[in-house]
Amino acid sequence: MKTLFKRAVACVLCLVLGDVWAGGVTFTDLARHVQYQQVKISPDGHYLAATTVVDGKPLLALVDLTKQNGVMIKPREGNQVINLWWVNDRRVLYTEGTKIAGWDRPFSTGEIFAVNADGGGTQLLFGYRASPSFQASLIQQRQPERASGEIIDTLRDDENHVLIGVTPWDSGIDGDYTKIFLMDVRDGSKHQVATAPVRKAEFVTDHHGVVRFAFGWGSNAYMQVHYREGEGKPWTLLFQATAKKEAPVPLAFNRDDNVVYMSCDVPGKAGAICPWDVGKQAMQEPVWSSDVANAEDLVYSIDHQDVVGVYSMPATPTTEAFAPDSDSMKAIISLSHDLPGESVRIVSGTSDGSKAVVLASSDMDPGTFYLWDKATGKAVPLLQRAPWIKPMAMAAKQPVEFKARDGLTLHGYLSTPPGKEQAKHMPLVLYVHGGPFGIRDEWNYDPYVQALATHGFAVLQVNYRGSSGYGNAFVENGFGEWGGKMQDDLTDATDWAIKQGIADAGHVCIFGGSYGGYAALEGAVKEPDLYRCAIGYVGVYDLAMMYSKGDISDWMPGKNYLRYSMGSDPAQLAARSPINQLDKLKANVMLIVGGQDTRVPPQHGENLHAALQKRGVAHEWLYKPNEGHGFYDEKNTAELFERVTQFLDRNLNGSSAGAGSH
Repeated sequence: MKTLFKRAVACVLCLVLGDVWAGGVTFTDLARHVQYQQVKISPDGHYLAATTVVDGKPLLALVDLTKQNGVMIKPREGNQVINLWWVNDRRVLYTEGTKIAGWDRPFSTGEIFAVNADGGGTQLLFGYRASPSFQASLIQQRQPERASGEIIDTLRDDENHVLIGVTPWDSGIDGDYTKIFLMDVRDGSKHQVATAPVRKAEFVTDHHGVVRFAFGWGSNAYMQVHYREGEGKPWTLLFQATAKKEAPVPLAFNRDDNVVYMSCDVPGKAGAICPWDVGKQAMQEPVWSSDVANAEDLVYSIDHQDVVGVYSMPATPTTEAFAPDSDSMKAIISLSHDLPGESVRIVSGTSDGSKAVVLASSDMDPGTFYLWDKATGKAVPLLQRAPWIKPMAMAAKQPVEFKARDGLTLHGYLSTPPGKEQAKHMPLVLYVHGGPFGIRDEWNYDPYVQALATHGFAVLQVNYRGSSGYGNAFVENGFGEWGGKMQDDLTDATDWAIKQGIADAGHVCIFGGSYGGYAALEGAVKEPDLYRCAIGYVGVYDLAMMYSKGDISDWMPGKNYLRYSMGSDPAQLAARSPINQLDKLKANVMLIVGGQDTRVPPQHGENLHAALQKRGVAHEWLYKPNEGHGFYDEKNTAELFERVTQFLDRNLNGSSAGAGSH
């Protein structure tokens, strides 16, 4: 173990990045989890904390930048660190995740851990495995709690405490009202300071560490935003969304706490950010708006005390400033100039604003973390997220735009095999994102896209109506349109690609996961002559089953969400379910199912598999009993990539007959 730790520390401290590429683009490389998910700098700039994976082992790296050495912290029982916070110059809090059946990523255990920058002082401060503390001076004895804890605010002016939200596990399917506690980061003692007025709430605090906003979905599945004037003050309902009106969402206070930046609806705009005057409790004119896209995130000052701009993605990532002379914007502009083609974002900064960790990434590059120094105006590379990936060997994403049949503008991305950027008449895969609502395809590095494009296929992604990123009206345009206008958008995208000469009719397959799996099979039965093959990955194939199985229908807001977003008419649900339309099927089919899927239970895939067998329809079948809603295991993901590309090759480059049943 000591050898592993030494090698890991040496890797973390490698500030000169070498070209470690050896060979072509392999499925094994594409399936690997990134080595560095997060990197954050301590408030005084002396340390880094990074989540890392070394020899398949997830670790927390703590690096002393002044001494060029560090330590590795191993999470419990093979867990991995999923989030971390510097709470003062020498102490880090972090949460761990474990692989839970039904999920394609580690799921938080709800516990909060602490460690000092030198590796000492390790403690489990909160959670179901916490040990009682017997210090007589504690405000409250630390006890195990069957609850999930989340960090709300690290309290910049109080190095010994943080605000946490605590939600009990044993509180019924609809959950409980989150309680807010002031917790001591030295021993885990805590006392309650507030209770959320809405279940499963999110919070916004002011710069004095007071929770001022709580927002979440009511039982009717519409957003509620609650506000209070200060500590101990009552909550009041400030905004309530309706079927026809979105609620503004509070995002952050300005440095003086007299303005709150909120997402807001502006007529004729897809997205906008408006200041809300705290004293007058009134919305002001927008400081940012876009005709095409809504805000993805805010750009903060290096010290994270103010808002200076907005990140958005109308096509490629865009950064627009409220305060163009801010140090954050200077860092972004400087590094963008030095790294053309990369998207640059501030990740964390010191409390005095002198240093920042910056992430630069692109459609071909998983990303590199840099350390920016205000004094020099320069940035030095720290860590590559996936050093085994060679960006120049990857496929580029070209933004595309076209009209749907009803005139709605649709945006998407076209990825072609490297070296064939201008090629025509290529075998094409229409790759459909899941969701469908609140999710979008982005200009980013996507291993699924790369697995297809680097192995000979053009890949078209479409942000059909209902996708996020293009405003609330665009999302709501998809409500009730499973198998309807959302599906027509995908048909129109395929027709557009054929008319552009990108692909030839009869040489297109459709592939997607979750809702995308639904769309793949629905596309095959709704447009039987359009697609040569269809690949459904953890997909929905029986719409009515969504109301009886899966974790969305387990709680009342989830059921109400299904009613207004998917529809509830039994006849329409049946008519738009692929399993009921197999008499129209001509395309060859591949089904990919995770046996532990709790979002879209495996019965969807198993029932469709049985129905195809009963009809004597040969099809490809990939079932992994220990996977969930999307594969997580690297070997399983590599096998998925190989099986999918082989299936596509047989259908698009060879004979379409004999897809075979496995």
